[in-house]
Amino acid sequence: MSDVLQKTIKEICTEYNNDRTRLMDIVTAVQSKYRHVSNEAMVAIAGELKITQVEVRSLVSFYAFFSDTPKGETVIRVCNDVVDVMKGVDGIAKAFVEELGINFGETSKDGKFSLEHTPCIGMCDQAPAILINEVVYTNLVADKVKEIVARLKKDADPKKFVTAFGDGNNANELVRSMVKNNICKEGDVIFAEREAESGLKKALSMKPEEVIAKVKTSKVRGRGGAGFPAGMKWEFTRAAQGDRKFIICNADEGEPGTFKDRVLLTEKYDLLFEGMTIAGYAIGASEGLIYLRAEYAYLQKFLEKMLEDRRGKGFLGKDVLQTKGFNFDIRIQMGAGAYICGEESALISSCEGLRGDPKTRPPFPAQKGYLGCPTSVNNVETLCSVARILEKGAAWFMGIGSPVSSGTKLLSISGDCSRPGVYEMPFGTKISELLKEAGAESPQAVLVAGPSGQFIGPNDFERAICYDDLATGGAIVVFGADRDVLEIVKEYMEFFIEESCGYCTPCRAGNVIMKNRLEQIIAGKGELSDLDYLENLGNTIKKTSRCGLGQTSPNPILTTIKNFRALYEAKMTEQKPGMQPSFDIHEALGEAQRLTGRKSVIFNE
Repeated sequence: MSDVLQKTIKEICTEYNNDRTRLMDIVTAVQSKYRHVSNEAMVAIAGELKITQVEVRSLVSFYAFFSDTPKGETVIRVCNDVVDVMKGVDGIAKAFVEELGINFGETSKDGKFSLEHTPCIGMCDQAPAILINEVVYTNLVADKVKEIVARLKKDADPKKFVTAFGDGNNANELVRSMVKNNICKEGDVIFAEREAESGLKKALSMKPEEVIAKVKTSKVRGRGGAGFPAGMKWEFTRAAQGDRKFIICNADEGEPGTFKDRVLLTEKYDLLFEGMTIAGYAIGASEGLIYLRAEYAYLQKFLEKMLEDRRGKGFLGKDVLQTKGFNFDIRIQMGAGAYICGEESALISSCEGLRGDPKTRPPFPAQKGYLGCPTSVNNVETLCSVARILEKGAAWFMGIGSPVSSGTKLLSISGDCSRPGVYEMPFGTKISELLKEAGAESPQAVLVAGPSGQFIGPNDFERAICYDDLATGGAIVVFGADRDVLEIVKEYMEFFIEESCGYCTPCRAGNVIMKNRLEQIIAGKGELSDLDYLENLGNTIKKTSRCGLGQTSPNPILTTIKNFRALYEAKMTEQKPGMQPSFDIHEALGEAQRLTGRKSVIFNE
């Protein structure tokens, strides 16, 4: 190991106080400097932190944005999410292969370029989209690829190519992004006019228990998808034993088709910070973390600056707003590309400098979460809503939405529609109304809540977005009449297989078996009994998987069998039960016949 490497690693580890729990930040810094984390670097990190090399290697191998082999100076990540494929990303991918002379997963011989696929990067409203290092390019067309590559070969800094910026803070000097907010519908809660910090000021004039009571009265539930009552979660966390408590904002928006948190982080960051501070006061926490997904790294410097500004105004730090004894601050924890970290216990593992493995529950995070301390994990939108509830009152919030689901819901609508974007709609809004708002003509299917949710057809378009009917974290993807729904289902199953942490057998193996059986059906080699098999296997995976990924991963198949059964039956061919031609002898012999230059004597028809 070179003295220079050892010295650099030592400096990086010292910057993070040789804190083993900051391993994500340390590895991120090493990856950024050297374009990979070498064996020598892992040894040095382990030595400085006094941990085993296995712990470092385990973390590096888990996250998509880390690598133990050198990446190019410029890493081009092409989003291959279903919506991007619908918008023509395959042609863009082919163009990059031709222009760079490398395939996906490879690095050019001169070390200048790496080409990779990546799942949803939160840009489905402006697909096809790619990441060039941390720079986002949206609405890309294949004809533009040649120009992009030529410019990158002359100047490796992709930031210089962005000259037209998006609206709002996308044009801020610290962001300078071409990303557009696409706020298509402003509602009464999140995007409405408000009195800045009014919610925080009112909260600090009350006892913490009174703040929690108000949040409970409002009936606000988690906006991330699970829908657990926010006030109840805070109550459990406050009541838990422990002098040190945490509030964590889950900004790991990885569900394919979701992008509303991206807009909140860009335009409503102050509302989010206010909500986190209220939560800290209510549960008795002095420390808050925002877990920001790596795909949104282009927002990190901007958010850090906004946090610093709040400290200068007395909204963060010691004695917040001159409230004696209430000390609260927020730091940003970057992710590194792992869908599973959207699950709260996996997110906590990542914050602790570990692989994003889900934790066994109980104990729940409210009892024993981050660093073993009571922790409340809340979604970006949930925390924004809380700030408005404290400002305007629980009765006001309950007056919006439906009787069971109070308030509004931010919906990320994309796919086959003319107006993709973010819509703030009151709970109780029907799917048919959403489709009209988004300009969706003749939709065949709508995916509600992303692939972990459910596919519905026209017969269900009068159903409503609310917790007692169609619950969603925000993703709404529209599929037109010309889309092959079963092929889309296959793509989503491949996504879940790729993103599974692999810890438990039902999720690790079961999803592969389900996808393979689906492929047989698509190929015309299935029979009706396969549908019963898939339903039984899917329900087994849901019931026996350890975390939310496995508990929802069979949904693309299960919900399409339920709501689009005719599409499966149309693929069936009439054969004697159990005698489907799943094996093609002529196909199997094809390569041997080509090599020998003759046909099989036995199988020659």
